[in-house]
Amino acid sequence: MTPTDTLALNSEPANALLAQERVAQMLQDARLLVVDDSKMMRMGISRSLKQIGVRFIEEASHGRQALERLQAEPFDLMLLDVEMPEMTGLEVLAQMQQHPQLRGFPVIVISGGQDIDDVVRCIEMGADDYLPKPFSQVLLKARLTSSIEKKRLRDMEQLRRQQLQAQHAQLEQEQEKTENLLLNILPRSVSQRLKAGEKRIADAHAEVSVLFADLVGFTQLSKGLSAPHLVEILDKIFSSFDAIVGEIGVEKIKTIGDCYMLVGGVPEPRADHAVAVVQAGFAMLEAMEEINRQHGTQLQIRVGVNSGPVVAGVIGMHKFTYDLWGNTVNIASRMESTGTPGRIHVSPSTALLLGQRFALEARGSVSVKGIGELETFFVHTPPEDMEAPAASLQ
Repeated sequence: MTPTDTLALNSEPANALLAQERVAQMLQDARLLVVDDSKMMRMGISRSLKQIGVRFIEEASHGRQALERLQAEPFDLMLLDVEMPEMTGLEVLAQMQQHPQLRGFPVIVISGGQDIDDVVRCIEMGADDYLPKPFSQVLLKARLTSSIEKKRLRDMEQLRRQQLQAQHAQLEQEQEKTENLLLNILPRSVSQRLKAGEKRIADAHAEVSVLFADLVGFTQLSKGLSAPHLVEILDKIFSSFDAIVGEIGVEKIKTIGDCYMLVGGVPEPRADHAVAVVQAGFAMLEAMEEINRQHGTQLQIRVGVNSGPVVAGVIGMHKFTYDLWGNTVNIASRMESTGTPGRIHVSPSTALLLGQRFALEARGSVSVKGIGELETFFVHTPPEDMEAPAASLQ
């Protein structure tokens, strides 16, 4: 005999002892419900259960009482008599199948009758096993052990399923948070392309309108404010601008210090991009007036708009951002810096696209680096009852 064989022989008694101890502990911990209309029979069954090590035994004298107790208290197994006058074992099993909490609960039916068809129907109705009256201690212990073990395994499986569902729900919540964070810095369509695996996003857009809005006097105002108050006012201003962007359907690109940048026609094209961006500009001017009333300030913004082609894309590996490039952006910035507080200053290309929607006031010539002189315009809101004609662009 090899050393391995000797070790295996020596371990068999130890394994058997461990298995017996595990079964004994399982029976001690189990909570059983005995259901029989005969008090004498209930007492006999309870006595047999105690003899094999079961300690927690409850009784019910009829089926309705059993159903009520199963719903109100935790049990591991029910021993159910088939032949009861008020509600038969079959009727109890049928009721349990209709109840989500009780469906699948382990049941061993007990019967002193000889009708095997009733037993078969009980098994078909969900009972785990069958014990004939009178039953032996050995058979009782074996059937109980098997049913309780299956109940424990089902409970573990259910617990694991609940844990997985909770983890899945948590994962979905985290994914939603990530999605919302991503949407705070990227347009939805661009975010979806990144999630789909696209690594470099750069799109050419032939016709868009870019707006810059810069706070006038904010630097001077900030010198007399505490840091929390300064951030509060700036947050109020830019949050109101964000709401305007969402309502009109243009795209916020970024904030640069106390300057706000947005675009119309990116990333989704729209034919009225110039009109939409100018409408956003007027809404931003109105928002500034309301903020001044609330905070007792006298802040103003210069708004500049230009229209033309741009390249839009995502740059960077960490803290990446969606941005615009091209001469169109530079001219829009120049329209803002050479504008007048409280007014919307537009380039000739934007003025041309506004058509009859707004009244235009010729500003005169503005020098733009790399371009030369441009005849620019201030935009007026048209009267409510008519569309003012655009100024001549010749």
